[in-house]
Amino acid sequence: MTDGLIDINVKDETAPLEAVILGTARDLGTPFLNFVHPDKWEGDYAPEADMITDPKSREHLMKGTYPIEADLRRENDHFARVLAKHNVRVYQPQTLPRTNQVFTRDIGFVIDDIFIKSNMGTLERQSEFFAIRDIVSRVAQEVFFPPNYVKVEGGDVMLGNDKIFVGQPAKGSERLRCNRTNEAAIVYLQAKFPNREVIPVPLHKSDKYAKQNCLHLDCAFQPIGGGNGCIIFEDGFEDKNQAKELMNLFGGERNAIKIDAQQMYHMNSNIFSISPEVIVTGDNEQEFGEVNAQLEAQGYTLEKIPYSETAKMEGLLRCSTLPLRRAY
Repeated sequence: MTDGLIDINVKDETAPLEAVILGTARDLGTPFLNFVHPDKWEGDYAPEADMITDPKSREHLMKGTYPIEADLRRENDHFARVLAKHNVRVYQPQTLPRTNQVFTRDIGFVIDDIFIKSNMGTLERQSEFFAIRDIVSRVAQEVFFPPNYVKVEGGDVMLGNDKIFVGQPAKGSERLRCNRTNEAAIVYLQAKFPNREVIPVPLHKSDKYAKQNCLHLDCAFQPIGGGNGCIIFEDGFEDKNQAKELMNLFGGERNAIKIDAQQMYHMNSNIFSISPEVIVTGDNEQEFGEVNAQLEAQGYTLEKIPYSETAKMEGLLRCSTLPLRRAY
């Protein structure tokens, strides 16, 4: 890295992290309050009058337990300190007034030495890219801007074993609001990365029920330990055989940590690897205790931080990060 330029290189999910964009929880504004109770919906599709983009946020808005900014900032600061502890260069977005900018994973991602700007499925969030534009302008390598018809978010893009896994809606879920990445993204990524195999991964989704909604691929699956293991929610996959194939690609079934719908709801697969040995995870024993115990039994070093308030917005640790460079 010279003259203020940022070298980027991300080939997988677990190599030692050197640089990352961490979301910010400052000046979030007020969440959309004009939701429609699901009991009043006609069918399973959120009506236009309902402005909430995921069922878990809606659930907490209805219950009056939606997180406040002070708690989100506290959790964000914990994450930043852990990254700094491990000598990771942390960039953060400029603060946009009254805008939720916690989940940077959605607004862009790096594959190999190319930065790709996401075309997010929710129009309300398109402005978030402008808060990292100054960072992206310093990227020393290429930056791709997909055409508007390509809808893709970083939470649906997973790297490993010379493959790109891309979350897709299961059959019948294409019209749901929680569908964030379309089939055109598969075609686009295959054309741009001919040396990698691009594999669509259809996931079960729901606008109504958070425990049935795999919002992104990282809500149902994530490699760990240098690709020698994974955390996986098998019931989130449309094709159970594909879930088994993924486990076989990443260490085999004996190295897979399998989670249930309740653990998926608490975002147990949405941890974040600083290296093959070090994983950032939640510290809430009730929500993460079982998975954390399995990770520790397998020899991982865990950095446990409070992140349960952030999880109420249906995102967690991987969602909050946009890795720019890992060491190879």
